[in-house]
Amino acid sequence: MTDWLDLSRRAGVASHRLVGWIYWDPVAIEHYTALGPDAFGYYVATRGAPLAGAGNDAVIAAFYSINADFIAMSLDNCRAATTFEAAAAARDAGVVAGLRQYVPEICDGLAELAEPLWAAADSLPVSGRVFFATVRNWPRPDDPLLSAWHAVDCIREWRGDTHWAIHLAEDVGQVACGILDGAWRNYDDDWLPRSRGADDEALAAGYAELERRGLATGGAVDERGIAYRQGLEDRLDELSAVAWRSLGERRTQEFLDLVEPFGERLIARIDETAGPNWMPAGRERRVR
Repeated sequence: MTDWLDLSRRAGVASHRLVGWIYWDPVAIEHYTALGPDAFGYYVATRGAPLAGAGNDAVIAAFYSINADFIAMSLDNCRAATTFEAAAAARDAGVVAGLRQYVPEICDGLAELAEPLWAAADSLPVSGRVFFATVRNWPRPDDPLLSAWHAVDCIREWRGDTHWAIHLAEDVGQVACGILDGAWRNYDDDWLPRSRGADDEALAAGYAELERRGLATGGAVDERGIAYRQGLEDRLDELSAVAWRSLGERRTQEFLDLVEPFGERLIARIDETAGPNWMPAGRERRVR
C-alpha cells in the first residue's frame, strides 16, 4: 500500500526547498529594489502580494507567527514605491533565472508537470484557507517552468494555511508556536522565534504560556512539548496528503525524483545568501 504520510512529508520538504531559496536570492532582491522599495521587506511583500490588497491586517493574520509590525512596515514600504503585482513579477524573474542556473537538471521535467500540479492545486478545498485562495487566484504564468513553480507554491501555501489552522485550533500563541518549532528542530538560543521578530518580553510570555500547558519547564521546552510538536507535524502531514493523492502516486514520485536529489543544492543557496538556519521547513530536523 502507498505510504501517503511519508510521501506527504517528503513532498512538503521538497516543496519548501523548491520555493524557499527565492526569498533570499540576491538577483530577485535586486530586481525588487530596482522598483524602489528597500530590500528588508522583500520577503513579506513578494510572498504576501496576492493578499496585500486586502490590507496589512489580512497578511498579518495569514502569516500568524511573524511580527505584525515587521509585516506592516514591509508592505507599506512596497506600497509606497510600487505595486504588489510588480513586486511579485520581480521575484518571478529571479525564479526562472535561478532555477536554470542552480538546478538546470530539473527544469524540463518540472515544466512538464505544470498542468497536473495545477490540477492538484485546483482540487484542494478553499474553505478556511484564505491565503491559499488568493495565491491560487493570482494570474498564472505562461512560462511552463514558472507556472509549475507557482503550482507547487500554491500547494505549499495550502499546507501553510493548514499548519496555522492546526495551531489556531490548539490555541498555540504566535510566539509560543515559534518556540515549540525551534525546540523541536533543535535550533539554539530561541533563534527561530527571534527570527520572526519576538523580543525578550514576547519570549517570556510565550514560555509562560507553554509552562501553563505543561509543555515547558524552567524556561525550556521539555520532552512533553517536543512530543506535542511532533504530533502537530504528523497531523499536518496527514492532512496535507490530500494534494499529493490528487496528483497521484506516479506523478508525486516523479516530482520527488526530480526535486529531492537537488534539494540540498537549493538549501545551500539559502546558506550562502542568508545563513544556515533560514527556511527551517525546508530542512531535515536536526537530531542531537
